[in-house]
Amino acid sequence: MKVLSTIKKILDWVLLGFALAFILAMVILIIVQVFSRQLFSYTPSWSEELSKLFFVWISFLGIAYGFKSKLHIALGLVVDAMPEKIQDVCDYFSKVLVIGFGVIMMYYGWHFTVLMGNSSMPGTGLPSSVLYGAIPVTGFYVTFYGIELLFKKRHASGF
Repeated sequence: MKVLSTIKKILDWVLLGFALAFILAMVILIIVQVFSRQLFSYTPSWSEELSKLFFVWISFLGIAYGFKSKLHIALGLVVDAMPEKIQDVCDYFSKVLVIGFGVIMMYYGWHFTVLMGNSSMPGTGLPSSVLYGAIPVTGFYVTFYGIELLFKKRHASGF
């Protein structure tokens, strides 16, 4: 159990570390872009595309972090009005659906990422798969956190 806890802590750290690094990089890049446009009347052709790339990754990693932190919208008012047994069934069903969604994101996201590997983004020249790689990564994290929450009671997990 200690090994699983260590793996989870490492995965949490990687998720948060990359998200924060991408936010910092995006903010610095946009500041440089604005100043270079205002002061030198020059905007690097790659800066806007790279900012969008960071934004996409931040958004997708935010989905995973939101699920981990139980920040997403839930229909608690409807479920809480039902009997305890039905609440437990709804809780289990919703977690299984989320795990299924994560698996679908991993499967189809990986196929799409591989498919887009032959094309490149015009501003940076990076393969388009760098952009679409956020989908299977987020799918992995959503699946991972869904499995973790599957083994927690509804009231303990907030769902």
